[in-house]
Amino acid sequence: MEDHSVSHHLNKLDPSPNSRKKRRYNWRRIKINWQLYVLLTPAIIYFLIFKYYPMYGVQIAFKDFRAIDGILGSKWVGFEHFIRFFNTHYFWDLIKNTLGINLYALALFPISIIVALSLNELRDGKFKKTAQTITYAPHFISVVVFVGMIIAFLDPSTGIINNLLGKFGIEPISFMTIPAWFKSIFVWSNEWQNLGWGAIIYLAALAGVDPQLHEAAKVDGATRLQRIWHVNVPSILPTIIILLILNMGNMLSIGFEKILLMQNPLNLESSQVIQTYVYEAGLLHGQYSYSAAVGLFNSIVNFLILIFFNRLARRTGTSLW
Repeated sequence: MEDHSVSHHLNKLDPSPNSRKKRRYNWRRIKINWQLYVLLTPAIIYFLIFKYYPMYGVQIAFKDFRAIDGILGSKWVGFEHFIRFFNTHYFWDLIKNTLGINLYALALFPISIIVALSLNELRDGKFKKTAQTITYAPHFISVVVFVGMIIAFLDPSTGIINNLLGKFGIEPISFMTIPAWFKSIFVWSNEWQNLGWGAIIYLAALAGVDPQLHEAAKVDGATRLQRIWHVNVPSILPTIIILLILNMGNMLSIGFEKILLMQNPLNLESSQVIQTYVYEAGLLHGQYSYSAAVGLFNSIVNFLILIFFNRLARRTGTSLW
């Protein structure tokens, strides 16, 4: 028995010829392609410095952080901040608002696919370029300017929307101060701003569709709609699944800048989401440990949702990993 354990230990110290051969092969590949690894180095350094190193500070979510004591010197409180967040009366309101906005946006997910399929079918080059420019342009407008445009359009007295409603005999509506309107305004304006940009990815995927498939479908008597459904859609389905998984991984995340700019005391019951709450608690009220705990909870839930839907997507043969 003792001899067997000694030999097992020696085998561990002395790797098998196959593993040594594999290591040599890997090193040889690195030497051959060293230029590619040099190009990859700045990206690795970026992620190490700006993505992984800051994770060191996550521990303040489990401490009563005081700047004078530093991260290591602050008192350890465990899950106290998490429990405090779960017990607050606005916990479910934050979850409801965040999920509500994201599910609303998810319902509009097919729109960019439809736009990409429509642009792909355009044959008039000049008209196609004009249509693409019109749909892409809003993406390049600053968020601050874009929100300013929304507020101006929806102004009860001078806004173009209320002026149009007035022509139909409808009284002016104060859209930005009515909580029930906030989600629709946010989601549809977001769709308008990012519609063309989202369609680019699908257009790139459609560019790789084999023309011979369309020719064969034409020979078989398929109409244009049938070719779109049976040739184009299956060709971009892996891209659709990947983007859908990424969207699901951000189910509890919303860029807080736009919401913060659209937020006011009158629509707060619909506009207060986890990200704006973290900003308010952390930066405005100086509750760094508490806001870190809320942010960490948000990230963990997003990560779990991403893993779940990635595993679900594997059944289709397409997944992130």
